[in-house]
Formats: sequence, C-alpha cells, structure tokens
Amino acid sequence: MRRTTFAKVNLGDPFFDSLKAQYKEFSDWFKKKATENVYVIDGPKGAIRGFLYLKREDDPIDDVTPPLPALPRLKVGTLKVEAKGTKIGERILKRIFDEAIDAEVEEIYVTVFDTHDRLIKLFERYGFKARGSKQTPNGTELVLVRSLTDHAGDPIKEFPLVRTKNARKYLLAIHPPWHTELFADSILKTEDPAIVKDVAHSNTIHKVYVSGLTLTRMAPGDMVIIYRTTDILGRAKYRSVATSLCVVEEVKRRSDFADADAFVAFAEPHSVFPEQELRDRFASGQKLYAVRMTYNAAFKKRIIRSTLLSGVGISEHPRWDLRELTNPQFQKILKLGGVNEALVID
Repeated sequence: MRRTTFAKVNLGDPFFDSLKAQYKEFSDWFKKKATENVYVIDGPKGAIRGFLYLKREDDPIDDVTPPLPALPRLKVGTLKVEAKGTKIGERILKRIFDEAIDAEVEEIYVTVFDTHDRLIKLFERYGFKARGSKQTPNGTELVLVRSLTDHAGDPIKEFPLVRTKNARKYLLAIHPPWHTELFADSILKTEDPAIVKDVAHSNTIHKVYVSGLTLTRMAPGDMVIIYRTTDILGRAKYRSVATSLCVVEEVKRRSDFADADAFVAFAEPHSVFPEQELRDRFASGQKLYAVRMTYNAAFKKRIIRSTLLSGVGISEHPRWDLRELTNPQFQKILKLGGVNEALVID
C-alpha cells in the first residue's frame, strides 16, 4: 500500500470502471482532487488492486439523515479493493484506523450502497454501526459510523484501541524470516518492501503465532510486544528490535484441537506456515501451542535491544522468547515506540 496523489493515479485503469458506472460524477470529482493524497494498492503489471481516500471533517454532516453533529471525524471518501481471498480489506481497514488515531478524531464514517454486503459486514465486525442514510443522484447509501470514544467492551469492535489496566504484559520473540511477513506494517527501514507479499497472513488484522513455547502463560486481553530477533549473530544489542503491539485473543495447545484439520483451520489463514508444515508440526508429537492476536499498532520508532536493556530496564535473563514485563516497562516501551496515547483506553 503506497501513498500518492490523485494526479499520479491512472484514472483510465479498468479498476475504476465500476466506480464510474455507479457514480456518474466520479471522473470529474477525481480530477478535482489532483493534489490530494490517496492510498493505492498495486496489482500485477502496474494494475491497481485497491484505492483508499480519507478526508478529515470537523463540521456537522448535514447531507445525511439524520444529520451528524459537529465532531472531529475521518471520512472514508472512497474505498474499493479486489481482495481475491487475501484479506487485503482488513489491511486497508487497519490503515483507516491508524490514520484516525494519528489524527485524534472521535469518529470514522463511511457511506456505502447496501449491495456491498461483504464490505458492510467487514465494517460492522470492527464496530461500525448504521446511523442513517444518504440520498444521492446515484441512489441511497447507508451511513456507517465507528465511534472511538464510546467503547463497546468487545476487543474486536474496539480495535485498534487497547485496555491495558488489568492485562499482563509480555515480550514475544519472532525470528526475522517470519517477522515482517506476518507484521507487514512493522517492516524495518533496512528491509526490502518486496518481502511483504499480498497474502492473507500479511494482510489480516489477526495473527497466529505457532511455537513450542508454553504460550498458555498468556490469556485473552493480555498485551504483547513483538520483538524481532537479530539477523546477524553477535549483533543482537543493535539489530534486535521491539516493533509492534498486539492483544491476545485466544491461546490453544495441541490437546485443544480435535485433529490436524481443526489445527490447520485455526492457524493457516493467519500464520506464516503453509498447510503441510502445520500438519507436520501437529503430527510431530512435540510441544505445540498457538496464540491468536490482534495486530493493534506498529511502532513509529523501533526500539533496539540495547535501549530495552538500559532505558527500559529489562534484564538479560531469563531469555527473551516469552518474557513478562512490568507495567512501567510496558508503558516505557509504548512511549519509546511512539505509540499514540489515544490508542489506550485506560
């Protein structure tokens, strides 16, 4: 997903044909936005696979019924994606939330025709609610609104917001070959963007980490700091980094799965491991645990191990594979990582 301007996007791409057909004014509107920013997802051979336009609005929204009072809002002006089973819609939704948190708005809203069932269900899953309708020359659209201040008490409908008060906090290590493939927005500046593939486990908001570690130490609602281990032996102090914030949804052990099929169904859509490797792991008889987490934030600043030792106060031992953190250590990591305070509910 790259940020560009309308003027640099090819309006003649067949990707826009359906938008032109549904919105008669689309081409004129597009050209008027020439200098404004937009997100584009590139497909094969330069084709477009996704398009996202966001706009800040602080005034009352009086072209919908009932009108919405003045509030700092983020409007999803245009959104179209050709997902093809890759869950790219979730990645776009995460970008919308990231922009909303950074802009410190109180609501996000989008208008959408009721024929887009899958898109509506995606929005509703993450807390958007129908608040009215909008009459346009092209037909009637639903108005979906997501509040960032009225909390639902459901971690999915509150995503990406986190409740830290009664949660335990952990540092969880992941090796470099899998880190950025799973946590795509946490890519390091030294890494080639081409390693991020348009696949389900890279795009989904939900991540499954499979390991022989006793992950059942963690419980739903616990906070997890993702720690990318070093890629050069002997350079861990400067090349191992904390990169991301996740929240535990569910933790399972091998005995929780009836068979390999159940394990694969749980893990494969959200794990870096292909189906056969998951089946081999299940059949191996070795310790097997899996945790599903929401990927709530990529740090704006990666925190090297040296800083985690000296600035945060994490001791060298025990090992940092699954390491519990104190509340002060956790809060310090969020601050050093540049995580917006608005992300934390309590």
